[in-house]
Amino acid sequence: MIIGELCESFPPNCDGVGRVVMEYCHLLGQRGHTMYYISPMDDAHTQREGLNCLFYKSFHIPGQNYQFGMPLEDRQFVARLDEIPFDLLHLHSPFRSWSVAKHILKTRHIPIITTFHSKYYDDFLKATHSKLIAKAVVRKIVNVYRQCDEVWTGNNSTADVLHEYGFDGPISVVYNGTDLVSAGEAETDAVRQKFGIREGCPVFLYVGQIDCKKNIPMTLDACALLKERGQDFELLLAGKGPDMEILKKQSASLGIEKQVHFLGFINDDTLLRGLYSLADLFVFPSLYDTYGLVVREAAAAGTPALMVRGSCCAEGIRDGVDGFLCENTPASLADRIVSALPLSQEVGLEASRSQVVTWKQAIDEIESRYIALYQSFKGKDPAQRTARR
Repeated sequence: MIIGELCESFPPNCDGVGRVVMEYCHLLGQRGHTMYYISPMDDAHTQREGLNCLFYKSFHIPGQNYQFGMPLEDRQFVARLDEIPFDLLHLHSPFRSWSVAKHILKTRHIPIITTFHSKYYDDFLKATHSKLIAKAVVRKIVNVYRQCDEVWTGNNSTADVLHEYGFDGPISVVYNGTDLVSAGEAETDAVRQKFGIREGCPVFLYVGQIDCKKNIPMTLDACALLKERGQDFELLLAGKGPDMEILKKQSASLGIEKQVHFLGFINDDTLLRGLYSLADLFVFPSLYDTYGLVVREAAAAGTPALMVRGSCCAEGIRDGVDGFLCENTPASLADRIVSALPLSQEVGLEASRSQVVTWKQAIDEIESRYIALYQSFKGKDPAQRTARR
């Protein structure tokens, strides 16, 4: 099949969604499908060997890690798009990517799948400080999803969020995978040396956007409580984002700046594997994230995650068995860190057994779903298909 994967980010300026799309393209391409990664262009964009990329003009959104795309204004992009006989589209963002999808669907009667990756209400509430605007945006997003042939989420908790947004159609839970493995001693030693991580004290790791919506301020507050109690630690924050300076100032005001390391965006898989393996705990109290691929990557390296009870990412976690849970307060997080540390190796081993889906397992299901939907569309009267506006 010829498949278009539509996303709003591309490496090296890549979020978790972009990493998932990259794996889709790479692994399905290995199975003989012709894959196209379709996204906005920015100054850092690069072609990837073996990957068909379709970039369209865009400009940077101030204060964000994303580009605002102008796909239909980019004549060269549109001309190239019109040449490709797509068999199926997968929409990973309901914004400018949707305008690309609509353009394709005007002339091609092909199926489209969408995946709900992010809590968009939270994004727009933070950006606009207006519940009215955030709710209006969510209504538009739900309308996009109603025009797609299948809607996927990464887990049941995220499906519940989408239902809360007002989506009333069927939702399929389709898991993503990870092929990360635990690093050897040489790799962890190299990481320790590169970032100046002290030996002999617990290491806590966070990987993701450096954004307050990820509940990082609570992690810093909890670490300050640990310091007050005499608990030594090193906190590693790997990623980039709009709140870097805010969080650096917070760590300084709490007196823990020497123990908090802002590592920047890590695009080296070997380095990332070393970080996951070096850490004693993967501290991820985000209430914003949906599936949390990084939680599974940590588990694959044998490092257990500590999350907020009831969060989407905590779905399926058995507290004290293959992960750790706390309440959404700094005191609860600090208490759970202390009680979790003696169990981290044992719990991390169980997490590596129970929390990890390989990309082969994931792509087997994804490919099967793609083919089934494509086959169901063949010979079907376009008038009977999903109404699209």
